[in-house]
Parts: sequence; C-alpha cells; structure tokens
Amino acid sequence: MTITIGVLALQGDVREHRAALEAAGARTVGVRRPEELAAVDGLVLPGGESTTIDKLLRIFELDEPLRARIAEGLPVYGSCAGMILLADRILGGTADQRTIGGLDVTVRRNAFGRQVDSFETDLAFAGLAPADDGRDGAPRPGQDGDAVHAVFIRAPWVEEAGPGVEVLARIPEHGAPGIPAAAAGRIVAVQQGSLLATSFHPEISGDARVHELFVRIAKG
Repeated sequence: MTITIGVLALQGDVREHRAALEAAGARTVGVRRPEELAAVDGLVLPGGESTTIDKLLRIFELDEPLRARIAEGLPVYGSCAGMILLADRILGGTADQRTIGGLDVTVRRNAFGRQVDSFETDLAFAGLAPADDGRDGAPRPGQDGDAVHAVFIRAPWVEEAGPGVEVLARIPEHGAPGIPAAAAGRIVAVQQGSLLATSFHPEISGDARVHELFVRIAKG
C-alpha cells in the first residue's frame, strides 16, 4: 500500500525529507495550505528555526488544523525544530513561542549549543531495521536497536518524558568526543503512539531507516 506523506514546506529541510520518504516507499507532497494538510496520511515537521516555523504556521493558518488532525490521530514525525513543535512543554523558548503539542515531553531548545557546536555520532536506536555495513552486505549488530548515524545541528533534547512516551535513543551515558558532557544520557528520539520525534537530522545522513520507521507508523 502506497501512502502519501506531507512535508511541511514553510522552512527547513523539505527536499531532503521528501527524498528520504520516497526512498522508504511513500508518495510525498509539500504542505503549505490547510487543504493540502487535509489530504495526507502523515506529516513531517522538518528542522529549521522553531520560532519562525511557529509564526509561519499561524500566518498560513495551519496551526489549528494541524492540532485538530493530531488530536484525530494523524501520524507526525518531527526532526530537530519539528521535535520542539510537537512537544507539550519547552524550556529555553521565547516568551511568545507556542507549540503544536501532542507529545508528552519537555524539550530544551538549543540544548547542545550554537551552530558551531554541531556534531555527528552513532547512536543505538530501537526499532530500526538492520543496516548494511557497506562491506559484505551483512547487518551491523546494534545494541537495543541498530546504530544510526545522527547529525545534530543546534539541536534540542528531551528533558523529561511522560509515562506514555517510548524512548528510542539516548546520547551514551559515557558520552563521546565532541559531545558536551552535560548531554550524556539525554533522550534524543521518542515515540508516543503515532507521533515520532528526533533531536537529530536523519534526512541528511543518507540513511532512510528512521523514515522507513515513520512510514510503518503511518501505515499503522
């Protein structure tokens, strides 16, 4: 069954998300108007600048329709700024910043630092299909889910997750080179029902497995 996944096309990595979703077997469309939102089977909220996307959602009159569709059970995946938009609570946001909500999490905005503090690392991620190791076609072993290469750019982390939220990935407790010490053990990927969110940007890593997971969620 082919489904149609929309990518919010107001700001951010729209093209990259669409390419990853299509590699995962979905049909994609850009979403800028309420009637386009009404026609999709799932939606991706891409990275970008969360306060700007929040304002654009209101300008394009998408904020209330999106809240309504999430309440009805629309599958939504948010990466980086998209995670902030899905969070019920924000730390470090601007005074007038609002979220769409739906995820019972508290997210800290810009938790890993500024643009210059961006980094990449491999993380164990629960629920992903095994990845080809690039040498002999054999799956790479993963711990609590196969490893995913994660790119963090001015990223948030989840400060607190409610009881109905499944934690899919964390920064390792022992940390890693280039990662702030305060980030050790922090939650960076979650799922609650049909809502999925990551602090990082899988759309630019060349690995479509997080998008494959979301397509499976959307097919439900």
